[in-house]
Amino acid sequence: LFLLLLQLCAPRTSPQPHRCPTGCICTSDLLSCSRQMLQRVPHALPPTTTTLDLSHNALTQLHDCWLAALPHLEALHINHNQIWDLSPRAFHNASFLRHLDMSSNHLQAVKRHYFEALVSLEELLLYNNHITRVDENAFAKLSDLRKVYLSWNNLTAFPFHAVQGLGIYNLRTLDLSSNNLSSIPVEVLAALPENIGNGLYLHNNPIRCSCPLYLMLQRWNQRGFSSVKDFSEEHTCKMSDNVPWSLIKFLKHSHMFENCSASAEDAHLSHLEVMVGQPILLTCNTSNTSLLHTATTYMWITPHHEPIKHPGNSNGSLEVYHNGSLRIAVAKPWLSGVYVGLAMNSPYNFSRMCEVNMTVLYPKVAGETFSTGLTTLLGCIVSLVLVIIYLYLTPCRCLDCCKKPAPLSPPQECSAQSSILSTTPPATDGPNRKASANKHVVFLEPIRETQNGKIRLALGEDFPDPKHPKVLQLKSDSESISSVFSDTPIVS
Repeated sequence: LFLLLLQLCAPRTSPQPHRCPTGCICTSDLLSCSRQMLQRVPHALPPTTTTLDLSHNALTQLHDCWLAALPHLEALHINHNQIWDLSPRAFHNASFLRHLDMSSNHLQAVKRHYFEALVSLEELLLYNNHITRVDENAFAKLSDLRKVYLSWNNLTAFPFHAVQGLGIYNLRTLDLSSNNLSSIPVEVLAALPENIGNGLYLHNNPIRCSCPLYLMLQRWNQRGFSSVKDFSEEHTCKMSDNVPWSLIKFLKHSHMFENCSASAEDAHLSHLEVMVGQPILLTCNTSNTSLLHTATTYMWITPHHEPIKHPGNSNGSLEVYHNGSLRIAVAKPWLSGVYVGLAMNSPYNFSRMCEVNMTVLYPKVAGETFSTGLTTLLGCIVSLVLVIIYLYLTPCRCLDCCKKPAPLSPPQECSAQSSILSTTPPATDGPNRKASANKHVVFLEPIRETQNGKIRLALGEDFPDPKHPKVLQLKSDSESISSVFSDTPIVS
């Protein structure tokens, strides 16, 4: 039987093993046969291939040990085909495969033997199939599995309790959104480690409304879990089984669950405030005899949903002791958040010991007596006082008191009156400027002498008679102009 199995899985010989299949594109380590309407996998595959793309074809099945000729294969894309079932040895001889994309096919279920040979698998994409069932141990041997996408299928149930041992260290994403899940074991999900809850997507499912479900998702939302925070409006629950479309967005309309009491886990959440730069030691009460087992190991989940087990992380900033305590070498602001301590008796049996909400604070500056609000108010008062001083206490409010006699200015710096009445600049600088013989223009003397605040006109030769009607008219005009430009108030 052993020899027969070796013969079945032996690489098929080909006269030209390194030749690129017809219609495909080959590079040094990539083979792409996408969109070639293939109904079967080509036989001659280059053995140096690490990425194989067979997407958008018409494949319906995969024969046994068909990947034996590709010992270095790491990524396989078989999405958008018509595969509805897999043989027990379809993925044998693919122990180095890390990425498998079988989305948009016709798979009906995820059976145990489908992927058990893929011991190095990290990402499994099965969305947009017709999957109605997932076997309990379908992912039991995939210890390195980090991301599983099962959205847009027809799942009505899922073995959540089998996820505990699977994702205790590595699982980051389990996408079950857009299925037909009508009920979920809230008590099992609430006990999952933080790193799994952060990536457990349950939106767009007709789950039955309940207070435990609301409190669990509300708690995950407050802790900033991406699975709830990023899709808060797409989380729905069904109010009545008799009315199929009685779905409500229960995280958005939370007023309907006001009578739901807080969960017991939130009540046992302890709070700790520490100063930045200090070393911290987080301990849990391990007086429970069920936890004190010879094979018990301890692990902590950080606020960034990173599992830390003994001895600690790679850089030594977090260290887990044998008694279950967590030591933080130096408290930093980005280390604030909820730390969850777990005790494990086996990979499939663990319990939550405690939860500590740690807040890292900056020390107050010595001598700081004013708060920010008081400082702002003081600044406003000082600004108001300066404005009042500027408006009411400016020097020389009395114009008559501060008025100085106008200095003797040359004719070029005449007052505004001359610029209005004259369009021709004066020809001479003498004190008695006259108009030309051909034009009857009146020039005003520089302001040297005034009578009752009025400017005295200097009459030209063309108007010898002061009593002439035109002279009288010019006088009246000059008086009106001088009254307009005078700085002295007019008293009636």
